[in-house]
Amino acid sequence: MSRIASVLIPMPLPEAFDYEAPEGMALAPGDQVAVPLGPRLMRGVVAAIRDGHGGNRPLKQVAERLDEPPLPPGALEFVQWAARYSVDAPGQPLAIALRGARAPKPKPVRMLEATGRAPGRTTPARTKVLEAATGPMTAADLARAAGVSAGVVKGLLDEGCLAERLVTEDAAFDPPDLARKGSELNASQAASAGALADMVRAGGFSVALLDGVTGSGKTEVYLEAAAAALAADPEAQVLILLPEIALTQAVIARVTHRFGARPGEWHSDVAPPARRRVWEAVASGTCRIVVGARSALFLPFRKLRLIVVDEEHDSSFKQEDGFIYQGRDLAVARGKIEGAAVVLASATPSLETLRNAEAGRYRWLRLSARHGTARLPDIELIDLKATPPEHGRWLSPPLVAAMAETYGRGEQTLLFLNRRGYAPLVLCRACGERMTAPDTDSWLVEHRYSGRLVCHLTGFSMPKPSACPHCGAKDSLVSIGPGVERVEEEARQLFPQARIAVFSSDTVFDAREARRLVEAMAAGDIDILVATQAAAKGHNFPKLTLVGVVDADLGLRGGDLRAAERTYQLLAQATGRAGRKDRPGRALLQTYAPEHPVMQALKAQDRDAFVEAEMAEREAAGLPPFGRLAAVIASGPDAAQLDAFTQAMAQAAPNTPGVEVYGPADAPLGLVRGRRRKRFLVRADRGVDLSAYMAAWRARVRPPGQIRVAIDIDPYSFL
Repeated sequence: MSRIASVLIPMPLPEAFDYEAPEGMALAPGDQVAVPLGPRLMRGVVAAIRDGHGGNRPLKQVAERLDEPPLPPGALEFVQWAARYSVDAPGQPLAIALRGARAPKPKPVRMLEATGRAPGRTTPARTKVLEAATGPMTAADLARAAGVSAGVVKGLLDEGCLAERLVTEDAAFDPPDLARKGSELNASQAASAGALADMVRAGGFSVALLDGVTGSGKTEVYLEAAAAALAADPEAQVLILLPEIALTQAVIARVTHRFGARPGEWHSDVAPPARRRVWEAVASGTCRIVVGARSALFLPFRKLRLIVVDEEHDSSFKQEDGFIYQGRDLAVARGKIEGAAVVLASATPSLETLRNAEAGRYRWLRLSARHGTARLPDIELIDLKATPPEHGRWLSPPLVAAMAETYGRGEQTLLFLNRRGYAPLVLCRACGERMTAPDTDSWLVEHRYSGRLVCHLTGFSMPKPSACPHCGAKDSLVSIGPGVERVEEEARQLFPQARIAVFSSDTVFDAREARRLVEAMAAGDIDILVATQAAAKGHNFPKLTLVGVVDADLGLRGGDLRAAERTYQLLAQATGRAGRKDRPGRALLQTYAPEHPVMQALKAQDRDAFVEAEMAEREAAGLPPFGRLAAVIASGPDAAQLDAFTQAMAQAAPNTPGVEVYGPADAPLGLVRGRRRKRFLVRADRGVDLSAYMAAWRARVRPPGQIRVAIDIDPYSFL
């Protein structure tokens, strides 16, 4: 009889592997270990320990118990639950959970401190340095604090009056100051904050929808819930999830102001050493507040007591590649596992969340008015059939006139178009060829700033050619349709004196640049901001009084079941940027379909009517939130082999009441990176365990070596 450790390895492996625990090695679930896998030693996490025998062959032994923080029980259970729910290998979410642990440790910093030895020669500059050396400081910081040159500091170091030592920054974060008072709340905010605080103090798992119009002060409300959670337990931790990296800096600033301590920051732009520092501090419990993107859900919280999902409706919470998951849904699951409260905040909640609130599964708290003297903007529709833009332009006369009035008053305009680059399509006038990425059906997008054609799906880019690669015709390639760069070009022609900037992922490369642009806009240093959805939510610009939506119909194309919902949410968020302070705001939506229910609902600002109509359509079709969906995406380099496999897979689908399988069908993007793609869509009644059904179906088929199969529970993309 020996001790056997089941070890999860952060790779796409179907299950935990068994290893023998060496004599004298104390192991427990959650411990990080090094284990042999083939010729290599791999990092893994102990999932379970049991007494037993290894079977017919002797088990390999655990090589080492790593001197790293273990995954707490809640984090380990969450990783395993997420894999089962998403019908994926447990090593996939584990890799996300260990991302910080595998990051390099911060390098030691050379610090100086006073030794007490008097200098052989005393000068006023040297005296200033010794007086400033009250604790370990870098040479540059010490020289700056004393107001002297680096040479003075070096001279004292050479004489032995200062000593140098290497210091590794620890993982501790300043504790939140719970004595600080929050913002002044109006009656509606105070009532919601009180309800959330009571919910948090009661302990245990619960979910609340904080449903407030844009500018109603939802952030101030949920920060009071965070204060209640932190005050109720000295070890409690709080997680605030945001959909966009661009939003993190503004929320971090507000958290820092509220609690007098900077929270941990977690997203893809955080440098690996800083990421490790946050990971270790969360594991030790010294980082009590984290603000981050969806992957922060997998951090090793010791005592997570509150999860806030801000802009819970946002599709950016959906991870579309690698380990596929919906961050909002997994946040609720982690809250249940940890016994934590969950707050879902939005001005335009998802239909799934609204349905849960209507059914009483979630507590529903409403903020129906903007904070202070601000009021919702007036929304008007511009019928592009009646008042089209001039030939070769994209801004209609009514929108241009409104921009001129706004600029003349010294106020700001936001031109919103959720399309990056200069033009979404480049084609040849001579032969009609559409420029696409190699081995991919995706169109190449023209970017005038860089002079390149870019595939936003695969990342391929190339200089824009002078002749058509298909027919060879010179100067025949033309740009079709507008992107934000093209709208910026037109705005500069119309308002040459205006200060104009573009906010998109092509012009704002990291969180620092996003913060710089947001601060410039908030300070009034920009007159016209042309932006994608990166600037359409969560920002407060006091002088912004006009929002112009260049192509309001864009999101309604394509047949996606969530098209109407997402378009309404995105445009409501975009128009909600206007008039958030004491100046009245207005929004103009350019559309070819002013009669569309989404446009009419936006104009009337009648969300309830839109939701009621959309819910009725979904219920009649048995679609979410009244049914459930899953997608299967099969891909391979050989079209005939892929066809044969997907036909066999269709025959292998379990015959289960309440489940309908559609497909296989060619994916809209049928070719990506040289791989052909086929799709299935599965619709199930609410009472069906869809994850179990998909797992049973997957177990019935074995894809040939070159064919890959991905399962997407609750798909958001149908490409």
